[in-house]
Amino acid sequence: MRYEKGHKAASRRRILEMASRRFRREGADAVGIASLMADVGLTHGGFYSHFASREELMRDALATALQQTFPFLEQTAQSGGVPAIIHAYLDVAHRDTPDHGCAIACLGAEIARHPPETRAVLTHGVEKVVNLIAAHLPDPDPQQRLSRAMGIFASMVGTLQMARLASEPRLSKQILRSGEDAALLLARG
Repeated sequence: MRYEKGHKAASRRRILEMASRRFRREGADAVGIASLMADVGLTHGGFYSHFASREELMRDALATALQQTFPFLEQTAQSGGVPAIIHAYLDVAHRDTPDHGCAIACLGAEIARHPPETRAVLTHGVEKVVNLIAAHLPDPDPQQRLSRAMGIFASMVGTLQMARLASEPRLSKQILRSGEDAALLLARG
């Protein structure tokens, strides 16, 4: 059977979009290739015409997730600086929709156990976000800005992870607000 031009590229994009969402929602190791391919209407056997391995899929899906998140953070920074980034990142909606949220907070602990090439994808994402935050801090010293930006982002990621694991909604919201206050304090210097 012959497919239209661009069919393979479109199928690959659908696989990456679905994998990106499912990995963030379910975890890196919880998503099976067969169920993922079924979700996009393709056969398990067709997987290898798009990816050499599950790890390659993981890397590309992480990159896809980061490409979706970063423009939102850039736009947020343009409209309100670091306080706006912190507020948007530590929002209840972000907490409640990991499948559309930051891959670093969703998968960082799991990806730390993956090969260096896969970890490098999230490392690049961390660097981009830290540099974005640093660019919107007022410190004249670039090293000081970078150091503060790292602390702010680490605080944001940890806060979001803790808020997601809290089983009591009131406590989860309190974690978000306390984390936001702490990150804002770091941002003020």
